[in-house]
Amino acid sequence: MVDIYADCAELSQIWKWSADPRISGITTNPSLMKKAGIANYREFAKQVLERVKDKPVSLEVLSDDWQEMEEQALILASMAPNVYVKIPITNTQGDSSKSLIKKLANLNLNVTAIMTSRQLSHIAPVMRSHHIASVFVGRIMDTGAMPHRPVPWKTKLLWASTREVFNIEEATRAGYDIITMTPDLLGKLALRGKDLTEYSLETVRQFHEDGKGISF
Repeated sequence: MVDIYADCAELSQIWKWSADPRISGITTNPSLMKKAGIANYREFAKQVLERVKDKPVSLEVLSDDWQEMEEQALILASMAPNVYVKIPITNTQGDSSKSLIKKLANLNLNVTAIMTSRQLSHIAPVMRSHHIASVFVGRIMDTGAMPHRPVPWKTKLLWASTREVFNIEEATRAGYDIITMTPDLLGKLALRGKDLTEYSLETVRQFHEDGKGISF
Protein backbone atom coordinates (compact mmCIF):
# COMPACT_ATOMS: atom_id res chain seq x y z
CA MET A 1 0.00 0.00 0.00
CA VAL A 2 1.23 3.50 -0.76
CA ASP A 3 2.04 6.08 1.90
CA ILE A 4 -0.53 8.88 2.10
CA TYR A 5 0.67 12.49 2.38
CA ALA A 6 -1.65 15.38 3.25
CA ASP A 7 -1.47 18.14 0.63
CA CYS A 8 -2.43 21.44 2.26
CA ALA A 9 -1.23 24.80 3.58
CA GLU A 10 -3.81 25.75 6.20
CA LEU A 11 -2.06 25.32 9.55
CA SER A 12 -5.15 23.85 11.21
CA GLN A 13 -5.34 21.16 8.53
CA ILE A 14 -1.61 20.45 8.81
CA TRP A 15 -1.92 20.02 12.58
CA LYS A 16 -4.93 17.75 12.15
CA TRP A 17 -3.57 15.44 9.49
CA SER A 18 0.05 15.30 10.66
CA ALA A 19 -1.29 13.84 13.93
CA ASP A 20 -3.28 11.17 12.06
CA PRO A 21 -1.44 7.81 12.05
CA ARG A 22 -2.75 7.08 8.54
CA ILE A 23 -0.83 10.07 7.18
CA SER A 24 2.87 9.59 6.52
CA GLY A 25 3.89 13.09 5.42
CA ILE A 26 2.91 16.64 4.47
CA THR A 27 3.27 18.42 1.13
CA THR A 28 2.40 21.94 0.10
CA ASN A 29 3.00 24.28 -2.82
CA PRO A 30 2.88 28.03 -3.60
CA SER A 31 -0.69 27.84 -4.95
CA LEU A 32 -1.95 26.23 -1.76
CA MET A 33 -0.07 28.77 0.33
CA LYS A 34 -1.54 31.66 -1.66
CA LYS A 35 -5.03 30.23 -1.16
CA ALA A 36 -4.33 29.89 2.58
CA GLY A 37 -3.21 33.52 2.77
CA ILE A 38 0.42 32.76 3.62
CA ALA A 39 2.46 35.97 3.35
CA ASN A 40 5.74 35.04 5.09
CA TYR A 41 7.11 31.75 3.78
CA ARG A 42 9.90 31.26 6.32
CA GLU A 43 7.60 31.97 9.25
CA PHE A 44 5.06 29.51 7.84
CA ALA A 45 7.74 26.85 7.36
CA LYS A 46 9.08 27.45 10.86
CA GLN A 47 5.63 26.99 12.39
CA VAL A 48 5.06 23.78 10.46
CA LEU A 49 8.45 22.30 11.28
CA GLU A 50 8.14 23.12 14.97
CA ARG A 51 5.04 20.91 15.10
CA VAL A 52 5.77 18.28 12.45
CA LYS A 53 9.08 16.71 13.37
CA ASP A 54 8.63 13.00 12.77
CA LYS A 55 7.20 13.02 9.22
CA PRO A 56 8.60 14.36 5.94
CA VAL A 57 7.49 17.87 4.96
CA SER A 58 7.82 18.98 1.32
CA LEU A 59 8.40 22.73 0.85
CA GLU A 60 8.79 24.26 -2.61
CA VAL A 61 11.20 26.95 -3.77
CA LEU A 62 9.49 30.11 -4.98
CA SER A 63 12.03 31.65 -7.35
CA ASP A 64 12.33 31.06 -11.09
CA ASP A 65 16.01 32.09 -11.18
CA TRP A 66 18.40 29.15 -10.96
CA GLN A 67 20.78 30.79 -8.47
CA GLU A 68 17.95 31.96 -6.25
CA MET A 69 16.30 28.56 -6.46
CA GLU A 70 19.52 26.98 -5.22
CA GLU A 71 19.80 29.49 -2.38
CA GLN A 72 16.19 28.99 -1.35
CA ALA A 73 16.60 25.22 -1.49
CA LEU A 74 19.59 25.36 0.86
CA ILE A 75 17.73 27.61 3.29
CA LEU A 76 14.68 25.34 3.36
CA ALA A 77 16.80 22.21 3.76
CA SER A 78 18.67 23.77 6.68
CA MET A 79 15.47 24.35 8.63
CA ALA A 80 14.94 20.74 9.64
CA PRO A 81 16.19 17.24 8.72
CA ASN A 82 12.70 16.13 7.65
CA VAL A 83 12.40 18.80 4.93
CA TYR A 84 12.09 17.67 1.32
CA VAL A 85 12.81 20.59 -0.99
CA LYS A 86 10.44 20.73 -3.94
CA ILE A 87 12.10 21.65 -7.21
CA PRO A 88 9.86 22.07 -10.30
CA ILE A 89 10.82 19.88 -13.25
CA THR A 90 11.41 23.03 -15.36
CA ASN A 91 11.47 26.76 -14.86
CA THR A 92 8.71 28.93 -16.33
CA GLN A 93 10.57 29.06 -19.65
CA GLY A 94 10.47 25.27 -19.94
CA ASP A 95 14.19 24.80 -19.27
CA SER A 96 15.03 21.56 -17.46
CA SER A 97 15.96 21.59 -13.77
CA LYS A 98 18.34 18.66 -14.26
CA SER A 99 21.49 20.69 -13.57
CA LEU A 100 20.03 22.15 -10.38
CA ILE A 101 18.87 18.72 -9.22
CA LYS A 102 22.41 17.43 -9.76
CA LYS A 103 23.90 20.33 -7.75
CA LEU A 104 21.48 19.70 -4.89
CA ALA A 105 21.66 15.91 -5.08
CA ASN A 106 22.73 15.51 -1.46
CA LEU A 107 19.54 17.18 -0.23
CA ASN A 108 16.21 15.49 0.23
CA LEU A 109 14.51 16.57 -2.99
CA ASN A 110 10.98 16.31 -4.28
CA VAL A 111 11.02 17.03 -8.02
CA THR A 112 7.53 18.25 -8.83
CA ALA A 113 5.09 18.93 -11.72
CA ILE A 114 6.33 15.95 -13.76
CA MET A 115 3.91 14.91 -16.49
CA THR A 116 5.80 13.00 -19.18
CA SER A 117 7.90 9.86 -19.32
CA ARG A 118 10.49 11.91 -21.23
CA GLN A 119 10.84 14.25 -18.25
CA LEU A 120 11.36 11.28 -15.95
CA SER A 121 13.92 9.70 -18.24
CA HIS A 122 15.76 13.00 -18.57
CA ILE A 123 16.27 13.48 -14.82
CA ALA A 124 16.79 9.79 -13.99
CA PRO A 125 20.62 9.96 -14.11
CA VAL A 126 20.76 12.66 -11.41
CA MET A 127 18.03 11.36 -9.11
CA ARG A 128 19.06 9.59 -5.91
CA SER A 129 17.41 6.99 -3.71
CA HIS A 130 16.51 9.63 -1.10
CA HIS A 131 14.68 11.76 -3.68
CA ILE A 132 11.00 11.83 -4.64
CA ALA A 133 9.62 12.27 -8.15
CA SER A 134 6.12 13.78 -8.10
CA VAL A 135 4.09 12.76 -11.14
CA PHE A 136 0.94 14.82 -11.56
CA VAL A 137 -1.20 11.85 -12.48
CA GLY A 138 -4.51 13.62 -11.94
CA ARG A 139 -3.63 16.39 -14.36
CA ILE A 140 -2.27 13.88 -16.86
CA MET A 141 -5.51 11.91 -16.76
CA ASP A 142 -7.54 15.13 -17.05
CA THR A 143 -6.15 15.32 -20.60
CA GLY A 144 -7.28 11.79 -21.39
CA ALA A 145 -3.74 10.39 -21.28
CA MET A 146 -2.47 7.49 -19.17
CA PRO A 147 0.70 7.96 -17.09
CA HIS A 148 3.46 5.36 -17.35
CA ARG A 149 5.79 4.23 -14.61
CA PRO A 150 9.42 4.05 -15.77
CA VAL A 151 11.12 0.69 -15.29
CA PRO A 152 13.54 0.47 -13.63
CA TRP A 153 13.24 3.50 -11.34
CA LYS A 154 15.54 3.95 -8.37
CA THR A 155 13.75 6.59 -6.31
CA LYS A 156 10.32 7.06 -4.80
CA LEU A 157 7.43 7.94 -7.11
CA LEU A 158 4.64 10.15 -5.83
CA TRP A 159 1.13 10.21 -7.34
CA ALA A 160 0.08 13.87 -7.23
CA SER A 161 -3.06 15.86 -8.06
CA THR A 162 -5.22 13.05 -6.72
CA ARG A 163 -8.86 13.20 -7.74
CA GLU A 164 -10.60 10.45 -5.74
CA VAL A 165 -10.04 7.91 -2.97
CA PHE A 166 -9.91 5.05 -5.48
CA ASN A 167 -6.67 6.56 -6.75
CA ILE A 168 -5.03 4.97 -3.70
CA GLU A 169 -5.78 1.54 -5.15
CA GLU A 170 -4.68 2.64 -8.62
CA ALA A 171 -1.44 4.08 -7.29
CA THR A 172 -0.72 0.88 -5.39
CA ARG A 173 -1.30 -1.28 -8.47
CA ALA A 174 0.85 1.02 -10.61
CA GLY A 175 3.75 0.74 -8.18
CA TYR A 176 3.76 4.25 -6.75
CA ASP A 177 5.25 4.72 -3.29
CA ILE A 178 3.36 7.84 -2.16
CA ILE A 179 0.07 9.55 -2.93
CA THR A 180 -0.94 13.08 -1.93
CA MET A 181 -4.48 13.91 -0.91
CA THR A 182 -6.22 17.18 -0.09
CA PRO A 183 -8.13 17.53 3.20
CA ASP A 184 -11.44 17.04 1.34
CA LEU A 185 -10.27 13.68 0.03
CA LEU A 186 -8.68 12.70 3.33
CA GLY A 187 -12.07 13.24 4.91
CA LYS A 188 -13.42 10.51 2.65
CA LEU A 189 -10.96 7.90 3.88
CA ALA A 190 -13.60 6.78 6.36
CA LEU A 191 -15.63 5.52 3.39
CA ARG A 192 -13.00 2.99 2.33
CA GLY A 193 -14.47 -0.50 2.57
CA LYS A 194 -17.96 0.77 3.30
CA ASP A 195 -20.77 -1.64 2.43
CA LEU A 196 -22.19 -0.40 -0.87
CA THR A 197 -25.73 -1.67 -0.20
CA GLU A 198 -25.77 0.34 3.01
CA TYR A 199 -24.28 3.33 1.19
CA SER A 200 -26.96 3.07 -1.48
CA LEU A 201 -29.71 3.08 1.14
CA GLU A 202 -28.15 6.09 2.90
CA THR A 203 -28.09 7.92 -0.42
CA VAL A 204 -31.75 7.16 -1.16
CA ARG A 205 -32.72 8.34 2.32
CA GLN A 206 -30.71 11.54 1.85
CA PHE A 207 -32.44 12.29 -1.47
CA HIS A 208 -35.84 11.57 0.10
CA GLU A 209 -35.15 13.83 3.09
CA ASP A 210 -33.82 16.65 0.93
CA GLY A 211 -36.87 16.42 -1.32
CA LYS A 212 -39.36 17.00 1.46
CA GLY A 213 -39.18 20.77 1.18
CA ILE A 214 -39.73 20.80 -2.59
CA SER A 215 -43.26 21.30 -3.95
CA PHE A 216 -44.30 18.69 -6.54
